[in-house]
Amino acid sequence: MDLTGKNVIITGASRGIGRGAAIELAKAGANVAVNYHSDAEAAQEVVAEIESLGQEGLAIQTDVSDQSAVEAMVSQVVETWGRLDCYVSNAVYSDRENMVDAKLDGFRKTIDVSMWGAFYGVQAASRQMISQGGGGAITVVSSPHAVIPLPGAMAYNMAKAAIDQMARTAAIELAEHRIRVNIIHPGWIDTPGERKFFSEEDLAAGAGNIPWDRLGTPSEIGRAILYTLSPDADYMTGSTLLIDGGISLPWWAAKRQEAN
Repeated sequence: MDLTGKNVIITGASRGIGRGAAIELAKAGANVAVNYHSDAEAAQEVVAEIESLGQEGLAIQTDVSDQSAVEAMVSQVVETWGRLDCYVSNAVYSDRENMVDAKLDGFRKTIDVSMWGAFYGVQAASRQMISQGGGGAITVVSSPHAVIPLPGAMAYNMAKAAIDQMARTAAIELAEHRIRVNIIHPGWIDTPGERKFFSEEDLAAGAGNIPWDRLGTPSEIGRAILYTLSPDADYMTGSTLLIDGGISLPWWAAKRQEAN
């Protein structure tokens, strides 16, 4: 899976899945623009890792819910490296609360970042790729909760369902320009973001309910993202990769069987 000489933007890349993807893509030869919202130090650490692998890195602070800022981010990458070859929509925000008690500030922010932020990036990236003569690849990091409702996370579930349909529609519309668009559904991944909702004890206990008996790692999702962007996936567009250690399987039925 070779991305030598390719220029990539990854949103939300200062930590977690985005960081894992940035390192895996750099290992494959890509120059990577590391988008971040607020943690400049963490973003620069990722850039340093990219550069240690012999590739160019670029940290760009952008609020992806701001359309003009996303467009400026794409322009900055093109001004720096000459073109944009791949785009990874990964940035996300989520609050957890039941719908009947939802405070709409957090609800709207989840939609603005997780849905509109994804759309703004896919639109800006595809416009740039078309202006270059076509060709390129876009990967949207979504979630199994696009189809499996997670209680207490209605806005997140809604946003992920929306960006799945967005990505599939974009895949149809962009095929004539030879731009591929695919979706990743990561399962429960060991990232800093999970600590917003769970203690270390909760995570350890939860891992035991996954058929593969552990949480996934950012690098595992990063390698899946690498595949979707690489020439090896040339015949793949509008597809969804589910990488979840089997958690979407009816594991509860297996537990019931064991109990009996």
